[in-house]
Amino acid sequence: MNEIQEVIERKAALLQTGDAKAILSHYAPGFVEYSLAPPLRQPGDRRDPAVLEQWMAGFEAPPRREVTRLEITTDGDVAFATSIDSLSAVPRGSTEPFTLWFRVTLGLRRIDSHWLVTHEHESVPFEMDGSFRASTDLTPSA
Repeated sequence: MNEIQEVIERKAALLQTGDAKAILSHYAPGFVEYSLAPPLRQPGDRRDPAVLEQWMAGFEAPPRREVTRLEITTDGDVAFATSIDSLSAVPRGSTEPFTLWFRVTLGLRRIDSHWLVTHEHESVPFEMDGSFRASTDLTPSA
């Protein structure tokens, strides 16, 4: 489990460096991604660094990601992990930073003795009051 935790935490730390290729080295070919951004499922080969670089270019500096409440379950060469993560950044052209807390579920496989992400799902809850507003103001409770 330590190897998996290291992969997840290294992937998060690499975001702040802006090194898209290094981040994507932790993903398996053909991985499935359900990110916070539309569409419902990300199309194509998401290991193309240009996609991640374009997203990071929307910020004054690369975002900072923090992984909290990480729980990992393994069985042989397959694992899944859940966490509550935060993303902090300043959008390009703004002076105001934001922090967004969101839920993450990862599926991983050990491929050629390396743990790689094969499935990534990120989400925020939405208000069930009929407004369907994303609950972007939530923070983890103690």
